[in-house]
Amino acid sequence: MEQLPLRDIHLPDAVGFWPPAPGWWALALLLPVLALALRQLYKRMRRRSAVKIAGKLLQSMRSQPNGDAKQTVAALSALLRRVALSTAPRRDVASLSGHAWLQYLDRSLPDAPFTQGPGRCLADAHFRPHAPAEAELDAVFELCERWLKQQAKHA
Repeated sequence: MEQLPLRDIHLPDAVGFWPPAPGWWALALLLPVLALALRQLYKRMRRRSAVKIAGKLLQSMRSQPNGDAKQTVAALSALLRRVALSTAPRRDVASLSGHAWLQYLDRSLPDAPFTQGPGRCLADAHFRPHAPAEAELDAVFELCERWLKQQAKHA
């Protein structure tokens, strides 16, 4: 029998690193989009939880008055500031005080109740010779509830 002229087995060339498969291109495009979406979701959840917790705190402050109206107004202002710091960029809110703080709070509501209405006592309650009246304090509580509801809509 005659021997056939056969060659040895040839292995294919090694698979190159470049260009990557289409799946890797898709993954490279989807990862940044997914990261941005998760970041936005985290911010939104943080805003909503801040507003929700603030609403509960506001209700507990209203149902359990501490007797000192000046301290209550100061606590309300601090609560609104904490919510604003949680829902807005820190550089826009942290340095505000007095009339500028009230103007910031008015941005959410159409009738400017903080600068021209009962919300003014949030800025000057410490300097008044007497504490706000019960009716004025109730109006401030209602105004704070309105502001929180408006923040919840935007969160």
